Amino acid sequence: MAETAVSLAGQHALPKILEAVKMLRDLPKEVRDITDELESFQDFINDADKVAEAEQDDGRRHRKKERVMRLREAAFRMEDVIDEYNISCEDKQPDDRRCAALLCKAVAFIKTQILLLQSAYKIQDVKSLIRAERDGFQSHFPLEQRPTSSRGNQDVTWQKLRRDPLFIEEDEVVGLDGPRGILKNWLTNGREKRTVISVVGIAGVGKTTLAKQVYDQVRNNFECHALITVSQSFSSEGLLRHMLNELCKEKKEDPPKDVSTIESLTEEVRNRLRNKRYVVLFDDVWNGKFWDHIESAVIDNKNGSRILITTRDEMVAEYCRKSSFVEVHKLEKPLTEEESLKLFCKKAFQYSSDGDCPEELKDISLEIVRKCKGLPLAIVAIGGLLSQKDESAPEWGQFSRDLSLDLERNSELNSITKILGLSNDDLPINLRSCLLYFGMYPEDYEVQSDRLIRQWIAEGFVKHETGKSLEEVGQQYLSGLVRRSLVQVSSFRIDGKVKRCRVHDLIHDMILRKVKDTGFCQYIDEPDQSVSSKIVRRLTIATHDFSGSIGSSPIRSIIISTGEEEEVSEHLVNKIPTNYMLLKVLDFEGSDLLYVPENLGNLCHLKYLSFRNTCIESLPKSIGKLQNLETLDIRNTSVSKMPEEIRKLTKLRHLLSYYTGLIQWKDIGGMTSLQEIPPVIIDDDGVVIREVGKLKQLRKLTVIDFTGKHKETLFLDK
Repeated sequence: MAETAVSLAGQHALPKILEAVKMLRDLPKEVRDITDELESFQDFINDADKVAEAEQDDGRRHRKKERVMRLREAAFRMEDVIDEYNISCEDKQPDDRRCAALLCKAVAFIKTQILLLQSAYKIQDVKSLIRAERDGFQSHFPLEQRPTSSRGNQDVTWQKLRRDPLFIEEDEVVGLDGPRGILKNWLTNGREKRTVISVVGIAGVGKTTLAKQVYDQVRNNFECHALITVSQSFSSEGLLRHMLNELCKEKKEDPPKDVSTIESLTEEVRNRLRNKRYVVLFDDVWNGKFWDHIESAVIDNKNGSRILITTRDEMVAEYCRKSSFVEVHKLEKPLTEEESLKLFCKKAFQYSSDGDCPEELKDISLEIVRKCKGLPLAIVAIGGLLSQKDESAPEWGQFSRDLSLDLERNSELNSITKILGLSNDDLPINLRSCLLYFGMYPEDYEVQSDRLIRQWIAEGFVKHETGKSLEEVGQQYLSGLVRRSLVQVSSFRIDGKVKRCRVHDLIHDMILRKVKDTGFCQYIDEPDQSVSSKIVRRLTIATHDFSGSIGSSPIRSIIISTGEEEEVSEHLVNKIPTNYMLLKVLDFEGSDLLYVPENLGNLCHLKYLSFRNTCIESLPKSIGKLQNLETLDIRNTSVSKMPEEIRKLTKLRHLLSYYTGLIQWKDIGGMTSLQEIPPVIIDDDGVVIREVGKLKQLRKLTVIDFTGKHKETLFLDK
């Protein structure tokens, strides 16, 4: 009987054991596969999001966005499973040295195998979830039906707002006299060779208005002229055919009907431009490669011909330099308060009895204008909307108070954020995440570029490129956002790199709309505010006594931004290492933090940790467990000595402190990933030189003093 029971147990248990062994054996490959699948799934989510954004029916758009959010939650779950697997793979040696070594290793091995087996089952579950959510979206809203252009199906208000600058009368333009003179000079004077003149700036700053005004003023100085709107979705054939039609229209000719190939279209355009002095305005160019499509057609007659382009991306002009002279005018400065108010009044009171702002509305008008931060697109749109309202101080006051909400819900104003959002939608996925990260910071905040880039790296947004450090690639990403007029430089370092940067308030509003829709992050500034019922990936907590509910959101990054006026609550600080084991970024910079919890080492996935400008005096020994830590910033704190466990942080790249006696130099030589270390004093016995010499990745070394024979050698009179 007993033998039968054992036999039956074996028959049932053996297949399970064999299945578990196979799952463990195949687990590394499964993780690699699911990591690759995550990238393609994120591309799918991006396409699905575009379908939802382009939908005109409110109810249907809401349903699509709900399904897209489910896709994102599945992607978040996939990321969690991958990270949980990586944690399970880490070598966790028992701390109790009294335990028999063999027994301890056996127990640790069994625990690890159980965790890995759990990861294997979770991977199977999440693969099924991804398949089900992808198929579910496709069955309800097939992506094949999406429009070929992100603009192809937008509402009339949006299209009108985009076209209006092409038809503005000269007396309606405000604040462009200086740039207008510069462009006019470039167009009509100077070199004989063909020249490309580029107007670069943020969406809505007035590029099209400026270019069209100047084009209208000078076009009669040229033998032929054409105005072409390029936009994001253009084709070689469409661009050339549009040019040909415009040139024929100017001469009152019918376009040739037997022209169908790129080559024949190019030749027809060349024939109409040959030996003539011409000017062509290409408005709203998104990609420098557009030059490849028209370069052969816009023949260089060496007679002062000019090509005028407007673009959000400075690289468009740079791309043209390979075969043409180029002049670039950056339209960076917003309108002054006086200019903004003048433009606002032109729109808001254009049809009232006298065209002037009534006395009782002057203060409110100024308040509204200030919220536009000198951006003509916003001023014109808001002024146009208010021109339809009664000139009532209470009504206008309520409008001013609700302006941020109206930018999202009012059909005549949300076109502003949509137009600004086009620049975000045009970005590669990793750059898009970098831009959205500005949503972690408050409006008007100037963030240090080093801090921002290190956080991007910790989040995994910055991808490896051969021959470059991650920090160098991150600098390229930031330059790309600046070049696209999405990020504004507040100050430069002495080497010409960005020191501090920010985003325009309306770009910030657009980012907040995006992060709300995507669960990218949430900004909490009220004590009892709770995290959104949807999945949220990152949190900024800007209140010292936050007690709201975070729920089960898989938080990856937390920035505590409470300022120095109020102490950060112990309850909040203690909760972080216990509840958020998958954190990658934890930033207390500038907060009134007094201590660090002993269980900080629980955050074994942490890559970025900053206590800069806080009141802490020491760090716990458990910091040695942060095996993935890459940045530790304790500048302007009272921490004067590091625990010796710091030597275990072999992945640490940036150890940032102003204190020279912070570490025992005998411990630092093994931390071979270090790129930055605290200032050093070269000692007489050579320990510092020997240990620093082992740091092959070191990029920055500050020596503040020498001792003994080194000082004598350095200052020896010759």
